[in-house]
Amino acid sequence: MKYDKDSYKQVVDEYTPKNKMLKNCVWAFIFGGAICLLGEIIKNVLMSGFNIAEQDAGPMSSVILIALSALLTGLGWYDKLGKIGGAGTVVPITGFANSVVSPALEYKREGYILGTASNIFKLAGPVLVFGYFSSFIVGVLSLLFS
Repeated sequence: MKYDKDSYKQVVDEYTPKNKMLKNCVWAFIFGGAICLLGEIIKNVLMSGFNIAEQDAGPMSSVILIALSALLTGLGWYDKLGKIGGAGTVVPITGFANSVVSPALEYKREGYILGTASNIFKLAGPVLVFGYFSSFIVGVLSLLFS
């Protein structure tokens, strides 16, 4: 069977997956915004309902979001949200918590030391090392040039 240019293009177009970038960006925006909105709601509840100062309510709301993310990861729900929300669930602090808890749960069958402890930072470890190293370099440069 011989194809001409137009029929070949039609076959390629038929089997090529459709681009979902706009849809994915919209869902990421919605989920990322919802996570940040939840953080602000938690912060405002802590400030108004529990009379906690603003400088203390911010870090406490981050800790609560991390705990919620770890809980949702443990229940298997965070991955389901991630399939819909994409980068919107990965970028905030909750995504970082998910990247720490996921390997810990995956390797818990191998024991607490050889499984969980040795694999807990498998995904997040390089990010932490890079952050510590770059902050060290900036600190040294700041010390030398100030």
